[in-house]
Amino acid sequence: MLRKVLSARVAIPVIMCFQVVPLLLFPLSTYSIKNQDWWLPVLLTFLVIIALVQIFIRRAIAPWPWYLVNFAQGINIISRIMMLMPHATVNNEGTQDLNGTYLIIAIVAMLLSAFEIWYNELPEVRRKILAG
Repeated sequence: MLRKVLSARVAIPVIMCFQVVPLLLFPLSTYSIKNQDWWLPVLLTFLVIIALVQIFIRRAIAPWPWYLVNFAQGINIISRIMMLMPHATVNNEGTQDLNGTYLIIAIVAMLLSAFEIWYNELPEVRRKILAG
């Protein structure tokens, strides 16, 4: 039943375009000029946009746009895991406090990326997009 709902004609473009959300889901402090963490989400989002243009607008039948989307989501998961420990705590007046906001955002983004990878591999999704 869930696969039927997720592979509906209306749901596919919405869920596919939703792929940008887990890539850009960071605390606002990440997007400052002083921080170096902002460039990877922007690069991955650019890759996903290229792939979505190929899939939806140019109607490419080649598999590389699908690989590019899954690559971007996979790199997102790996980079979040790598940044989890350095950002898990913050220093407040000499004490280490848990950075719960960052942890929750990182876990939610990783789960959304894993969902998008799973969703992109569904045969029903690819078949309906190729059918036009």
